[in-house]
Amino acid sequence: MTDAPILYSFRRCPYAMRARLALLASGVPFAIREVVLRDKPAALIAASPKATVPVLVLADGTVIDESIDIMRWALGRNDPEDWLAGDDAALIELFDTQFKPALDRYKYAGRHDADPIAHREAGLALLHLLEERLADGNLGGARRTLSDMAIMPFVRQFAAVDGAWFAAQAIPLVQAWLARHLASALFDRAMVRLTPWTPGDAPILWPPGETG
Repeated sequence: MTDAPILYSFRRCPYAMRARLALLASGVPFAIREVVLRDKPAALIAASPKATVPVLVLADGTVIDESIDIMRWALGRNDPEDWLAGDDAALIELFDTQFKPALDRYKYAGRHDADPIAHREAGLALLHLLEERLADGNLGGARRTLSDMAIMPFVRQFAAVDGAWFAAQAIPLVQAWLARHLASALFDRAMVRLTPWTPGDAPILWPPGETG
């Protein structure tokens, strides 16, 4: 597996989370390097000067440092659940460009000098949009697809800011959708705790397996 791509990741980052979900679902073997964001390794910075996770370094030196591109790369190589059939690029872009900033200003209001309630309401409005799309269980129908896994990590983070408030909102389909994906075997595999990587460590390889 010396030609396995290397993924620089941080367990709690939603962008890294969705990259791991797609890589695991694809069954494409990869080596993972868990990083500490306050002490980023030089190898990560050398691969991608913006030094954010995730970063995927291919065997030929090609670097993919956008999470959605990593998802599409992995599934383009192998897509056993047909996730790409549910790649709603416009919906994903909406959540990346509008929901994520609202989430950040809700969760980290002091850092952004923002009104957290106003941004919580902005995020909730977008969750109502998801509610309208989830009549069949997932965003593209009965099965999970790329859109579900690209958006779910950010909804997870939003829900965790104030769990009691989130549970009280009139978005039962969103709540059930989130709970179901958080309880999946795939999510459990994606959230395994790893010791932070240091140069010289033996590679931690994640081979293909059942995703549940």
